[in-house]
Amino acid sequence: METLDQNVQKIQYLDPATGAWRVLASFNAYAANKNSFSPLAFGPDGTLYVVANGGQDLTALYAYDLKNNKLGPRLVTLDGFDFQGHLIISNDKLLGVRVDGDAEGTVWFDTGMQMLQKKIDTRLPGLSNLITPPKRPDTPWVLVESYSDRHPRRFLVFNTETNKLSEVGNVAPAIKAADMGTRDLVQYTARDGLKIPAWLTLPPGGKDKNLPMVVLVHGGPFVRGKNWDWNADAQFLASRGYAVLEPEFRGSTGHGNAHYVAGWKQWGLKMQDDIADGTRWAIAQGTADAKRICIAGASYGGYATLMGLINDPDLYRCGINWVGVTDIDLMYNSGWRYSSDMSEGWKQYGMPELVADQVKDAAQIRATSPLRRAAEIKQPLLLAYGGADVRVPLSHGIKFYDAVKKTNPNVEWVEYAEEGHGWRLPKNRIDFWGRVEKFLDKQIGAGR
Repeated sequence: METLDQNVQKIQYLDPATGAWRVLASFNAYAANKNSFSPLAFGPDGTLYVVANGGQDLTALYAYDLKNNKLGPRLVTLDGFDFQGHLIISNDKLLGVRVDGDAEGTVWFDTGMQMLQKKIDTRLPGLSNLITPPKRPDTPWVLVESYSDRHPRRFLVFNTETNKLSEVGNVAPAIKAADMGTRDLVQYTARDGLKIPAWLTLPPGGKDKNLPMVVLVHGGPFVRGKNWDWNADAQFLASRGYAVLEPEFRGSTGHGNAHYVAGWKQWGLKMQDDIADGTRWAIAQGTADAKRICIAGASYGGYATLMGLINDPDLYRCGINWVGVTDIDLMYNSGWRYSSDMSEGWKQYGMPELVADQVKDAAQIRATSPLRRAAEIKQPLLLAYGGADVRVPLSHGIKFYDAVKKTNPNVEWVEYAEEGHGWRLPKNRIDFWGRVEKFLDKQIGAGR
């Protein structure tokens, strides 16, 4: 059992021998702690599997020694990534672990499943093929989830007796791989020497130089951004001829403890520099046309879009912000008219450590507030917000729009009254991305 009391997280275990709860670990949930861990699952034999740093920068999968209250052997590590995944159990046997490194894959412990993986990979080359074994051991069918950067996920069943492979579903059957762009993990060096991973999607057709580019900033921000997969947003933009750069700036998770902690209290500062440095890297590589670059993103990505236009007006010709934070103080108090789903515990203990302390960091909050600095944004801007958003309440958008339109005549505003923190209704998704297409074509499109 995991509990969180104020800022103290405890991992507790109900000992079957005594019938009593025992604390396995207690640590500050919001502080850098390489000795903390998170329980993943119990295996069929009662082994507790946990995700932990074990004193290292990257997390890995460990067996936990419950008798001696310490980490056991390290079982699975991912090259360059924190461990993320889950156990695969069938017929009371641990067969393997589903992992998510640069792409989703599987580490099989079972030799039979290793052989089956090779067989299916031969039938479906160039794809990531995720096998789910049956719950009933006498069933000859396994489920295969297959995808790549150019192939949306499709689902197939494979008969281990007849070797027949049949498709049963596709998340986007109208998408043709030949019309999709390629997506690769790249790396560049930030101005202070930190290595920054990023995903670069190029348009189909093979052109890879002097392209108009969209810098697409992920939300969170303290989450893992993207991976090697078919990504609808990036592919939509690539299909219109744009290169798409998605930086895993400091503060992003999944790339080690040091990378994560380096982003604490860096909203609008070093996190923003990482994004700008990635943009300049793409220009230096010859990928991006320096005169045709737009920055875009949702949630934290919307905040970074606005701060990018403020901090680096020489880099970005335009910006697209949807459901974006516009002021850190508003995250603490969005006003009585608007509800927020941010917990009081996060506001009291998490935000002061990771984002900014309202009292101690008041000057920094003011200096990194798009709302307070709205008059500095002169570039064309597309703003979109959900009227029912409780993560970033509508007040963020309304206050910022009221401020920026006083000095910037090139601001387009749209509110989707029934939407929350993102677009769920197809009509609104179509409308929004149609607006994005027209906006980009006007500002940085190939016709300019």
